[in-house]
Amino acid sequence: MIKTVHNQLKNLLINCHLVDGDIMSIAFVLVSTVPGKEQEVYNKISKINYVVEIHPLFGEYDLIVKIDAQDFSELGKVVIEQIRKIDGVIDTKTLAGIKL
Repeated sequence: MIKTVHNQLKNLLINCHLVDGDIMSIAFVLVSTVPGKEQEVYNKISKINYVVEIHPLFGEYDLIVKIDAQDFSELGKVVIEQIRKIDGVIDTKTLAGIKL
């Protein structure tokens, strides 16, 4: 039993990091937008809970968004239920951070 709890805690720490004593999950989301909708999408994403940074990009993707959430489930909800539903978002690619 103790070994199982230890393994579960270890897996949790591998997939999350500590921020001010709380365990958090971090991800970077690359966002492609409809040409001409970059500013509108930027403004909408910047108002989403858990979004801590957003930067415009040149190249294949138009924006990179940093998300700090309570867990990977919450990260998924932010990407799927909020970012991908914004009018003007064509595609997203999520890069989940880990603790080394």
